[in-house]
Amino acid sequence: MARVPDIIRSPFSFLFARSQKEELIAEYIVREHHRGRPLNDILDDPYVTNRVTPDQIRRVFDRPELVRALGEDTVAAHLSKL
Repeated sequence: MARVPDIIRSPFSFLFARSQKEELIAEYIVREHHRGRPLNDILDDPYVTNRVTPDQIRRVFDRPELVRALGEDTVAAHLSKL
């Protein structure tokens, strides 16, 4: 439960909070990509497909840390397929 001072300081912070699911999926994608797996194979994993929707995947690809880790060209190529 949020503390009252935190709510008073930023009452709309929940609108910008990242989903823990999306955070875990982003970490998984980066980790598997660094192991040398192709992005399409990673995104077809049951670990990914059973946990997030296609809309959530799009949000994951909006994260700057994921773009830096995978490369802008890789992310752009994937987003153009969606």
